[in-house]
Amino acid sequence: MSLHRKGRVALVLALVVVVAMAFRVSWNALHDVARAVGADGTAAMLYPFVVDGLMALALVATLVLAGDARKFALRVLASYTAASLVLNYVHGLVPTLHSRTVDWGRLADWDPANWALVLLATSLPVGSIYFGSDLVAKVLHHTPAPIDPPTVNAEESAETVMKRSMADLSVSTPAPITPNITELPRPVAVGFLKSTLPTKPLPPTAPTPAMPDRPVERRAVAAESTRPRRATGRVPEVAKSSRPKRTADELLAEARAATADWPDNRITAEGIRRAVRTSPVRARTLRDTLLAERAEVA
Repeated sequence: MSLHRKGRVALVLALVVVVAMAFRVSWNALHDVARAVGADGTAAMLYPFVVDGLMALALVATLVLAGDARKFALRVLASYTAASLVLNYVHGLVPTLHSRTVDWGRLADWDPANWALVLLATSLPVGSIYFGSDLVAKVLHHTPAPIDPPTVNAEESAETVMKRSMADLSVSTPAPITPNITELPRPVAVGFLKSTLPTKPLPPTAPTPAMPDRPVERRAVAAESTRPRRATGRVPEVAKSSRPKRTADELLAEARAATADWPDNRITAEGIRRAVRTSPVRARTLRDTLLAERAEVA
């Protein structure tokens, strides 16, 4: 058992001893008050447990409950503490309460004060039944608040988000190419075109025999499209990256040179990616290789 835990246990034991002695002192006063208001021997012996015992129950409920229920337990604790203090104070002011010849129902010489004290002393057991039952019900129906899950390491979380948000490309994406759009002539429906050339009158011909009516054939006409045509063909040389593609050995050499003076905790995939300007996948491979080499050297 550690020294810190031993100190806690000793503190709790000392508190229990002090509370027990304080209860014994209060028990004497509450016992005499109970005899003065008409309680028999057994009832007078149990009366201090009714008052001070509910104080202990309210204290435990205060440690367990939360929110409005905790405020209610604190009010009960404060009320019964004040009532016990008043009865102990009256016991000290009235010497006749210490003897067995005290008149029943007489706690003060002034009648209004005596009526109030008798009402207080006799109502405490009933209040203990009500408030004690309510506190026990609140404690039994209390649901502890869920414990928050442990937070993830901020560096690992940021690295994970960055890996997910970046594309695994070795070179940057070329700029979009604006296609050369040539506007096509608007199509004209067949059958409605009229010639603008001068025509000569045709010689009269014999009338043609009447032909049976035929349905007019309808041809589909291409609709005019407002969408730009997609460019096809090879990508121009200007749009391609001028940076030569590096091999794995060249990348490893650049990473060694860039991280030569870095500590081990700084060697991360994101740091290597920014230093040598490569993809996240290759950066993770370089990180594992460099860490393995340092582990062999160590």
